[in-house]
Amino acid sequence: MTDAMSILNNPFKNKGTAFTLDERKKLGLIGTLPPRVKTIEEQETDTYALYQSKTSRIERRHFLMEVFNANRTLFFYLMEKHITEMMPIVYDPVIAESIEKYNERYLRPQDAVYLSVKHPEDIEQSLQNVSADRDIRLIVVTDSQGILGIGDWGVDGVDIAVGKLMVYTAAAGVDPSQVLPISIDAGTDNETLLNDPNYLGERHHRITGQEYFDFIDRFVETVEKLYPKSLLHFEDFGRGTAARILDKYHDKILTFNDDIQGTGIIALAGVLGALNISKEKLADQKFLTFGAGSAGMGIAKMLFDELVRQGMDPVEAKKHFYLVDKQGLLFDDTEGLTPKQKPFTRKQSEFKNADELTNLAAVVKAIHPTVMIGTSTQPGTFTEEIVKEMAAHTERPIIFPLSNPTKLAEAKAADLLKWTDGRALVATGIPVDDIEYNGVTYNIGQANNALIYPGVGFGAIATEAKKINNTMLAAAAHSLVGLVDPDKPGSAVLPPVRDMAKFSKTVAIAVAQSAIDQGFSSAKDAKKAVEKMTWEAKY
Repeated sequence: MTDAMSILNNPFKNKGTAFTLDERKKLGLIGTLPPRVKTIEEQETDTYALYQSKTSRIERRHFLMEVFNANRTLFFYLMEKHITEMMPIVYDPVIAESIEKYNERYLRPQDAVYLSVKHPEDIEQSLQNVSADRDIRLIVVTDSQGILGIGDWGVDGVDIAVGKLMVYTAAAGVDPSQVLPISIDAGTDNETLLNDPNYLGERHHRITGQEYFDFIDRFVETVEKLYPKSLLHFEDFGRGTAARILDKYHDKILTFNDDIQGTGIIALAGVLGALNISKEKLADQKFLTFGAGSAGMGIAKMLFDELVRQGMDPVEAKKHFYLVDKQGLLFDDTEGLTPKQKPFTRKQSEFKNADELTNLAAVVKAIHPTVMIGTSTQPGTFTEEIVKEMAAHTERPIIFPLSNPTKLAEAKAADLLKWTDGRALVATGIPVDDIEYNGVTYNIGQANNALIYPGVGFGAIATEAKKINNTMLAAAAHSLVGLVDPDKPGSAVLPPVRDMAKFSKTVAIAVAQSAIDQGFSSAKDAKKAVEKMTWEAKY
């Protein structure tokens, strides 16, 4: 391939018709492009018109991926202009559909690295083949065992890593040439994929146990060797592996798990935002987490840590939490408890009717929670009866049905407002339009991790922090509080996604400052470090 063709085929360098005549002469591009030179603004107008001509959301995503694969700068310029409209297309919820159709729609690897647990000896070569001479600062890796809402999708889940990195760039300004999406193929237990002749991954059941964790150890070691200044973000690993990997490495390297930590931070920020509106104290709340997997336990841990930071004794703080899973209320003698669940279980002796607390309705009636958060992926489970029972015992019930996509949500925001006569403080896991109720326009906050993780990661890599700890995460959550007017009727508990580029910088500076204050970074000025690292979509 000639140098000219290699430039036009490199999405990090390609400008398409925006190459000036001088650039075309200097780079050997004369004759390789139509003569008209366009500005990025003109390219964006044309590209957006083509985008709008697509009739389905999956076709729109497919078109955007073609732009992404050809010209990163134009892609992010376009996304920046239409971030509210395009976020659901490039990431959640349309990404679930793109994963389910990955094998049929596969055209290009999108600069991702594909690793096989069966071949640990290939890790280093594979990483170098894709990253080449790029200065990698941010890696999102998935083994796609626990993709929220759709489960185990094997190698097809690589779209999660690609999409997550898009949000990092669009929201926080991470240089797209400094990111690396990685798929770890450990096999799949999804029988549909195993029986699909088009499936592009390893065709065997998941490798587990020592062989799997030995691979992870070797992978982490190689990443640290090749990219010592990088943040390693783990995404959508299974319930049994995500927490174990985070526990092993969170103190040793710069790492982050969005499913555990990101969900916890956004839920904490939402609760703090709700209390900012209700003028109540965190210490006076009673928390019910419905769905005690990685996300639910990450939320409970972040809320617990905040209570302790505010001065509450840890033993007392744990009394404020109730976990409900498929078995009902989790007790200390419930079979099959995970290590993350055990610290937050209850004793049977606390209840006269402990043997009856086998469903959400019974638990709500018994404990009268003031905060109810759903990460269950059980649709419609926050019923009218349950919500009215909760609302009868607290003036401003805080109710967050966070499961997504829409078909898996525990409740609809409009119903929650109707059933509580507009008193509920609501955040959802999906975007919701403003709701008119009794003459008030209610803005519904979206507890979307994309509000928080781009700023967290960016603040950490901008200061070259040694690690991300809970103090930094709490700083991120607190930085979102106060960005919404709490005294306006119908105010949201979280700022809107459309402003994410603006407040991602606020989050990044808060995290960067926390890293500096704790001695995890040699940077001197958090704001300058963030500004210096920020990439802009321009030629």
